Amino acid sequence: MPEYLAPGVYVEEVSFRSKSIEGVSTTTTGFIGPSRYGPVDLEPDVITSLGEFERVYGDRQQLKFTFVDETTNQTTELEPMHNYLWHAVRAFFEEGGKRLYISRVFRPISITNDGRAHAWLPDRPTDENAPNALDHRLKISARFPGEAGKMRVRLTLRLGQNVLGRVSDRLVPEGFRRTVGPLLDRDVVWINDLPGSPPSPIEEQERRGDFYLAKYDADNETWNFENVLAGLPSSPPMTRPLNALLPDPDPRRSDEIRIVTLTVTTLPMGDSDLPPLVWEGLALDPDHKRAGGPDSVFAKFALRPSNQADARNLPIIIEHNQTLATGTEVLQVLFKFDAQGQLARALNNLRSTDAERSLDLVLDGGNDGQRPTADEYEGTDNETDSFKTGLKIFEDIEDISIVAAPGSTFGYAGDYRADATTIMHLLISHAERMRYRIAVLDSGDGQSIADVRALRAPLDSKYAALYYPWVRILDPVTQREVYMPPSGFVTGIYARNDITRAVYKAPANEVVNLALGFEQWLNKSQQEVLNPEGINCFRFFEGRGFRLWGARTISSDPEWKYVNLRRYFAYLERSIDRGTQWAVFEPNGEQLWANVRRTIEDFLLNEWMSGALLGDKPEKAYFVRCDRSTMTQNDLDNGRLVCLIGIAPLRPAEFVIFRIGQWTADRRG
Repeated sequence: MPEYLAPGVYVEEVSFRSKSIEGVSTTTTGFIGPSRYGPVDLEPDVITSLGEFERVYGDRQQLKFTFVDETTNQTTELEPMHNYLWHAVRAFFEEGGKRLYISRVFRPISITNDGRAHAWLPDRPTDENAPNALDHRLKISARFPGEAGKMRVRLTLRLGQNVLGRVSDRLVPEGFRRTVGPLLDRDVVWINDLPGSPPSPIEEQERRGDFYLAKYDADNETWNFENVLAGLPSSPPMTRPLNALLPDPDPRRSDEIRIVTLTVTTLPMGDSDLPPLVWEGLALDPDHKRAGGPDSVFAKFALRPSNQADARNLPIIIEHNQTLATGTEVLQVLFKFDAQGQLARALNNLRSTDAERSLDLVLDGGNDGQRPTADEYEGTDNETDSFKTGLKIFEDIEDISIVAAPGSTFGYAGDYRADATTIMHLLISHAERMRYRIAVLDSGDGQSIADVRALRAPLDSKYAALYYPWVRILDPVTQREVYMPPSGFVTGIYARNDITRAVYKAPANEVVNLALGFEQWLNKSQQEVLNPEGINCFRFFEGRGFRLWGARTISSDPEWKYVNLRRYFAYLERSIDRGTQWAVFEPNGEQLWANVRRTIEDFLLNEWMSGALLGDKPEKAYFVRCDRSTMTQNDLDNGRLVCLIGIAPLRPAEFVIFRIGQWTADRRG
């Protein structure tokens, strides 16, 4: 209560209305599975399009897994497998999905083979584990493991505009003072000074300058330029101050100071259709401080970038040994790698092209590892290093309402059956633990009705739904018709259903946009066997197309039989959870109870008016109790506020029955 100590007029703000509850999103989805590239142990960022997915997690090309025989330690490259995660992401957005999180799983071939591609300058060391393995070398690595890490990296040196100028100053003997414009401390510069006569056209084109490291002396407010003559490593170092340039005011002199920067371009290889990525104006010196200027190439592509966005999106890492201390030494390494000397000549030629001032390196050695097992899907929680993998990454993202593992049931009839079954159980336990989520489960590929019933038999959860069969689409990679797991299509249909209708409407009787057919063509009699067991089917209807024709969970509890019921309650519970956080630590009395009742009643009234609840009057659709009848004195003594909420939800009209009989007009009754 405010204090009133001095006479006066006091104006206070008060609220005469109850708090409001805003409905939460129900369409945000989380996919887990292997991909061609991308982070494994970083918190994922939301993906809103297929293009965003490809920029971070690689393209649509097939995955090339390796089998490792644990007894003989021999490796065998398996047949390429469809990129099920990419296809699921494509289906999700095509069917109407909006927001998606990805957890990539990866299983390396061995401890020493982490699946990352590498390149070295000027050459690869014989012993990479030696203390000086990077001595006077640069190492460029793919940031993440994967076959897509085999890329071409182009390093382009560029000379900026001449930053050397002069201004009139009568306080110095020469009558003018030298300036260097936007020069920053530890910039690598190219300095050229010619005789007093104007340069000839040949001299103008082929200028022979030297490369220096610009150092600013803050105490004396002067610039010094250190030179190691990058083209001639045996030459002694030389330092020249700024006042050593332009020794006389001859206007015909052509002295120049141009800043040397590096442009890094990554270009995918093979059949990838991803665009190249370019980063311009990077400083060469490892200790270059930005201070409003360009990033150092080593800071930009560091092993641990300064922010999460760069850690997710930068595709490469550029490292150097500590003995490589200056930008001019980095320049030496680049010149040494270019055995023909073209790079040094082109850099002295102001009319040279980017191609002439570029070095191309190919990162090699990247691979997709082994096919991930249930251990990789389960993930780890490393509290020491503060990173998570697998499904555990999703535990920190509250927005997710739907989870799926597309492609995890491929090969269910073969050696992968135990892993596929375990992954399904992991998805179910994850959804149950997180409370406000539902797991979308795939049937196995090539399964008959008996097979899918056997797969369904050991499962029982109100937080999961199973879909059958696989969907036939045109593969943009092979240009052939292939079968894809249902989860990508189903999660997109969930999102489309919620957006166009509402979460309380059953996500069924919906068209599958990308479908060309199904792996099994089901009729009504066959679905009569599957539907009572909670196996949701895809069906074809003449004149109505390919449709999702089922909306049941795999729960044995009839109260939670339907998917929309489970998802609607998750929506209500989470919305009330988030919308009533203000009540925590408020005085636990009649006023608080009344506020809580009004807040929840207003929210449920809006739900009833939108058609989500059964009943022709609000009092028939829901009730909210929060008073002495719901709390004992023991509850109050222990700081508990207990609110009892009952609602009458709508269930889907799964069986529409019309009873028709003959009737005679003159018959009574």
